[in-house]
Amino acid sequence: MSLPFPIAGSKSELEEGGVFTPRFDADGLIGCIVTDARDGAVLMFAHMNEEALRLTIETGIAHYWSRSRRRLWRKGDTSGQRQSVKEVRTDCDQDVLLLKVEPGGDGGACHTGRRSCFYRRLAGGPQSVTLVFDEK
Repeated sequence: MSLPFPIAGSKSELEEGGVFTPRFDADGLIGCIVTDARDGAVLMFAHMNEEALRLTIETGIAHYWSRSRRRLWRKGDTSGQRQSVKEVRTDCDQDVLLLKVEPGGDGGACHTGRRSCFYRRLAGGPQSVTLVFDEK
């Protein structure tokens, strides 16, 4: 099965309508924020192309587009951290997705082995900004 992604009509249809019309950028990608469906923790940010989005919807398993490797990847194939998609949301102008997932494996999402890719925060002031490890 191949889901069609129609092109958005008016601004009103895009923002208030009931038709899913994802807006891919000039490179054919759409940003995707990934959270843990159980507690809302932000796990990662990735990109999807049209094929990754179709496969995610069709299989219920998160698929992404790797910009660095220039290829499709199904999350968890190498790390064991498969993501079972519980809900997909889009923002008001349909150019960002939010996936709520149930992480598999050890419950992590980051290729470094951590639960979240956002394991550091900025610290310091205007003269010197550093990164501090802060895994929550």
